[in-house]
Amino acid sequence: MLISRTPYRISFFGGGTDYPAWYENNGGAVLSTTIDKYSYITCKKLPPFFDYKIRIRYYKREEVNCIEDIEHPSIRESLKYFNLPHGMDIVHHGDLPAQSGLGSSSTFTVGLLHALYAMQNHSPSKSDLARLAIYIEQEKIGEHVGSQDQVAASYGGLNKIEFLGKNKINVSPLSLSSEILSGLEESMLLFFTGFTRNAATYAKDQIEKIELNSKKLLLMKSVVEYAEELLMGGVSGLKSFGHLLDEQWKIKKSLDQNISTGQIDEIYAAGIKAGAWGGKLLGAGGGGFMLFMAPPEAHLAIRAALSKFLYVPVKLDFEGSRVIYQAPNSDFV
Repeated sequence: MLISRTPYRISFFGGGTDYPAWYENNGGAVLSTTIDKYSYITCKKLPPFFDYKIRIRYYKREEVNCIEDIEHPSIRESLKYFNLPHGMDIVHHGDLPAQSGLGSSSTFTVGLLHALYAMQNHSPSKSDLARLAIYIEQEKIGEHVGSQDQVAASYGGLNKIEFLGKNKINVSPLSLSSEILSGLEESMLLFFTGFTRNAATYAKDQIEKIELNSKKLLLMKSVVEYAEELLMGGVSGLKSFGHLLDEQWKIKKSLDQNISTGQIDEIYAAGIKAGAWGGKLLGAGGGGFMLFMAPPEAHLAIRAALSKFLYVPVKLDFEGSRVIYQAPNSDFV
């Protein structure tokens, strides 16, 4: 039996330029960090005492004899890829809800693949893990998803991730002082809007409008480098970093009318009025988590203004996906 732990991510800048339909021709770049909230996958061989070979528990329970009969697409395609010769028992636990803008779907896939690798006594590189997750989701499942979440979950940390063509991904960790990292953590506020959505649906709409939005996407890509420079410049750059988030949120909203809603706009306006420098809705749009950047002295006022929404304190994660427990497997004759 073993347990993998894989972090969720916060994407600051460049989201939308990580879709293959865009970056294979234009290049893409994102600035993101993983946080100390995790997806846990427990895997073990299933003893031969049951009338099924595969047992899966996530928000629902599946008991099947054939991989093809698995409903969960990521589990089905991942097990098909590895083609393990024994029964499987797979359980998922998550610190945060699915479909909430923190890359939970890809975090799940990365964690599951990491666990399945480990069951074969293989330790994949972060690059191999990310690329396989991208392959499973985009090629085998055929989901309308980008490529940043798989990379963030695999690598962990605060990174600039560049998509330089069809098969080239460059991950550059930001080398920041402990003072800047602490300042970044202390500036962030995360609120759950209370409603989730299917990210692939919103992503599909945005992919279909890529050519129409090409100038805006080029701008969003170019902002990543400027945001990196602000952080590298020291604690004094955090305020400008927050204001830049505000500017990008306005651009992102204009990509598609369904990215934001009246309620989301009200939440955002309340946070800004209470003292936030800027912020954004995380993920493809429509719901999930709202991120604000604000001076620490304004946090109480912002939390009071948004008291009916769940506040989730977060810190940065720098480990990425890892196996946190592994026990010898029991073999049955």
